[in-house]
Amino acid sequence: MKTLLIKTGKAWNALRQEGLVRGGKRVAKSFVAQFGRVRPGDILFVTVGVGDSARYRAHNQAEELRLHGFKCSVTIQDNPFLPGYADKFKIFVFHRTLFTSKVAKLFECAKKSGKEIIFETDDLVFDPKYIKETDHYKKMNALERQQYEKGVGEEILKDPYVKICVTTTPYLAKILESYGKKVFVSKNKLSINDLEIIEKLVKNKAIYPDGSSTPVRIGYFAGTKGHDRDFATVEDALVRILEKYSNVNLVLAGPLNASEKFGKLQNQIEKLPFASREEHFKNIANVDINVIPLEKDDPFCEAKSELKFFEAGILGVPSVAVDNQTYRETIDDGVDGFLAGNEEEWFEKLEKLVLDDGLRRNMGKEAREKSLREYTTKNSHSSGYYDYLRLKI
Repeated sequence: MKTLLIKTGKAWNALRQEGLVRGGKRVAKSFVAQFGRVRPGDILFVTVGVGDSARYRAHNQAEELRLHGFKCSVTIQDNPFLPGYADKFKIFVFHRTLFTSKVAKLFECAKKSGKEIIFETDDLVFDPKYIKETDHYKKMNALERQQYEKGVGEEILKDPYVKICVTTTPYLAKILESYGKKVFVSKNKLSINDLEIIEKLVKNKAIYPDGSSTPVRIGYFAGTKGHDRDFATVEDALVRILEKYSNVNLVLAGPLNASEKFGKLQNQIEKLPFASREEHFKNIANVDINVIPLEKDDPFCEAKSELKFFEAGILGVPSVAVDNQTYRETIDDGVDGFLAGNEEEWFEKLEKLVLDDGLRRNMGKEAREKSLREYTTKNSHSSGYYDYLRLKI
């Protein structure tokens, strides 16, 4: 009953946020995914649903492993046949799954059979004290919030049988290690299908145009609701840029509530609705500068991966990102992007990119090369993780 209420809350939010047609398609996709074909193999990923988190941490991770010789399948936690898969795989990866009756039964059957069980997460949602402080949680409806009454996957993480975790960043890995687990970091990566979409965009439009772009477009891509406080950290610098340079536009994509500070600048602001995957990349390709603000010193934000860097970088769009651990480990400041730790740094580095189209092109090229080299399933290289999995098969 509780799972049904949560799904109802998510469906309502999708319809309200994306509209009847687009939101309805997402709800229908989630329903159909319950009955997707699951072929027996080496590894089964059990994931929460059909959103971006499931895409990156189940489907794209499975694709990466297939490219390295593993036989993988993906299903969602609501699959009615889930418990029956216990004897069809050797390794089970549980990604952000609620401990529903079906998940619990599969989990217990796998344990009894001595199968390998891996806990997988890409966010700090396994400890409710973190998620309940986020803007994202506070914007959920009452039904959605029930998902986070306890930590997502906490029962699996805390079970002593589970020795291994996989996650996205060293920051998250350190927290998971405090539970006494061995942790592998397997970064988020773009899929083969993503690359096909991206290369069409690159082919159809010069991503390193000669001459200055007019207007220069600075983009912020929220993706999901609950990023208002993140965006607030860069608002003052952006207002200063817009006030100083009338040839600069700010593109705000996704569910975002910008503050009244932009009240007199509406003629320089473009708003884009929630977009499909293909539209999302097209929207990024059409900006000149990408901004990645996050609240500093907030554990939930610090745990976020660098996907906003490589989703823009793969299209040759340079980013200015918050100066935190994840982005310091990702961006070579001044080469393939910029880091900013305070308002003055945000303003200074955005201004450099606004004024110098050559810098934008060169930095975009470097970001694209890094994204192709390090953030695609085709060029994946988590050898320690692969070796461990081979030992368990």
